[in-house]
Amino acid sequence: MLGSASLFGLLSAVLCTSFSPVPVDALNNGVGKLPALGYNTWNAYGCNIDEDLVLESAQLMVSLGLQAVGYEYVNIDDCYAEKNRSASGDIVADSVRFAHGMKNLTDQIHELGFKTGIYSDSGWFTCGGYPGSFQNELRDATTFQDWGFDYLKFDNCAIPFDDIIREGMIGKYTRMSDALAQLSQSSGQPPFLFSLCQWGWEQVWLWGSTLGHSWRVTGDIAPEWDSLALIINFNSFITQATDFYGHNDMDMLQLGNGGLTFDEAKSHFTAWALMKSPLLIGTNLSAITPDILGILTNTEILAINQDPIVGKSISPFRWGINPDWTSNSTSPAQYYSGPSENGTVFMLLNTLNETSDMFFNLTESPWIRAGRQYSVRDLWTHTENGTAVRNFTAVDVPPHGVVALLLDDAGDEPAGIFPPCAVWFNCAYENGTAAN
Repeated sequence: MLGSASLFGLLSAVLCTSFSPVPVDALNNGVGKLPALGYNTWNAYGCNIDEDLVLESAQLMVSLGLQAVGYEYVNIDDCYAEKNRSASGDIVADSVRFAHGMKNLTDQIHELGFKTGIYSDSGWFTCGGYPGSFQNELRDATTFQDWGFDYLKFDNCAIPFDDIIREGMIGKYTRMSDALAQLSQSSGQPPFLFSLCQWGWEQVWLWGSTLGHSWRVTGDIAPEWDSLALIINFNSFITQATDFYGHNDMDMLQLGNGGLTFDEAKSHFTAWALMKSPLLIGTNLSAITPDILGILTNTEILAINQDPIVGKSISPFRWGINPDWTSNSTSPAQYYSGPSENGTVFMLLNTLNETSDMFFNLTESPWIRAGRQYSVRDLWTHTENGTAVRNFTAVDVPPHGVVALLLDDAGDEPAGIFPPCAVWFNCAYENGTAAN
């Protein structure tokens, strides 16, 4: 958990390294191929959690249809433990708020058909002041496995002094990554899905995939447009780090927590999903509105996030109101595309405070073939919107709104179109005469 002020320092590091090759040796240990879909308690409840609330949230995930569309994790965040370890050195669940024990709770969650996650910290204490896992990595991993958990979120508070840890960020997170691998090998049980929550420090997008399955790229999200825009802007420069088994984590969802218009909530969900971030719901499900539930259960958007053939994120092909490759935390890139199992995905993000038409040439996207026409599927209206030839215009995109499209090759474009090149610059006839 980190305030957003330090994000600006991170941006300079991104701009210096975003074009560097990204390691491809992802932690392919059989889990975490696709972004995690699920629920986390923090954004809705903070430390005010107990076993009844967690179980109720799991039951609501079923009754609201969230499990049916693919959400599979129910995760407990910070503040579930006693303030002190046991005499034998183990983390102990709060004896009042989790009176029946963690194993009893995870058994009930598993019986509902979910996997379940727990939280700890790489330092002396968690961000809420509960025991952290530094120097107890294998002990705590064993406890979490004995309690029945499948997923570990690992935070970055209470960092030991340099003369104690004598490691950088990579070394600090390697300790738990190694402990989880050792535990899986010795116990014969599947590995934990390992979520690094170190706020984007030390260019985690370059090395996170060697240790875990996802890694936070910024400080904590807030339910307001400025926070969303800042995170989208930051992530737009490091999209190449995401692929199967390793994902930039743009933080837990804030849909349903107030502060966002309906269109901003759609943009939030669309950007997180199409950038292949984990999608962890973080609202009071007992009070969720039909509008927010409808966003969270858009199966066409979720299908892109969970694409079994293409693991890459969408990326900007044009920044729009800013010159390309401009970092602007209040007005990120507006035009994105990427390949998918069923065609080329486009996201048009209106970062303006007013309604806007959004135009692009198809071949601005590297995934589109010149000389072809494309059928257009709107992933929010769930309609077929005709055929695009050369270009496309989205009309009246609301302030802070989004358009998500799936374009599929529909054959050669009609003959006789002039100019003969969609992008005429440096285009020529066989005799060398310029096309323009």
